[in-house]
Amino acid sequence: MNGIEKITARIEEDGRAENEALLAQARAEAADITAKYQAQAKAAADEVLAQGRAAAGDRGRHLDSMAQMECRKAVLAAKQDVIEEAFQAAHKKLLELPTEQYVALLAGLAVKASTTGGEKLIFSPSHRAQVGKAVVMAANKKLAEAVSPKLPEEVTETKAGAVLDKVVTGASALLSGTAMLTLAEETRPMDGGFILSDGAVEVNCTFDTLIRLQRGALAGEVAKVLFD
Repeated sequence: MNGIEKITARIEEDGRAENEALLAQARAEAADITAKYQAQAKAAADEVLAQGRAAAGDRGRHLDSMAQMECRKAVLAAKQDVIEEAFQAAHKKLLELPTEQYVALLAGLAVKASTTGGEKLIFSPSHRAQVGKAVVMAANKKLAEAVSPKLPEEVTETKAGAVLDKVVTGASALLSGTAMLTLAEETRPMDGGFILSDGAVEVNCTFDTLIRLQRGALAGEVAKVLFD
């Protein structure tokens, strides 16, 4: 090998060594870059995953809260339905009272609602025929007794005393201008109870209205009985 060939071979050898060094350096830089971006990608992925888990947790808690709220609403609605059924049952019970008790109940209501003692009682067509007169008579009797002086028992126990007691009661009612309730010719559709009419002034004593007015005051007690 002459001198030129030796120089050429040395140049080639040095070139290969330099190329290998450059390649090694490039590979190392590439590995560093790859590792760097892999770390960044993993960090980004971890962040997205953490955010997703947090969002999923928030969503889960929100759905759980909504489910509990809907459950409470459903329970409350069910309780309201049961309470409504209780009031409807009470209404039905009133309508099914024996005639004597029913008349006494309505007579008592008429006495409490009356302010002049001379109002008219309006019933439904069927109840006017069945109990109308009896209610008016019983209510007038109560109103008369309320203003009549009480005779001694030893007087009223005799037949004559009983007659005298009635006379005194009737006279006291006339003098007081009370116990003059009358049965109205007019009838109206209603499901139990009556309407007390004094011209343009009316007092609604139907069962529907009385139960509705008492519902607010009694609903809590009914709920306590039903659910406690």
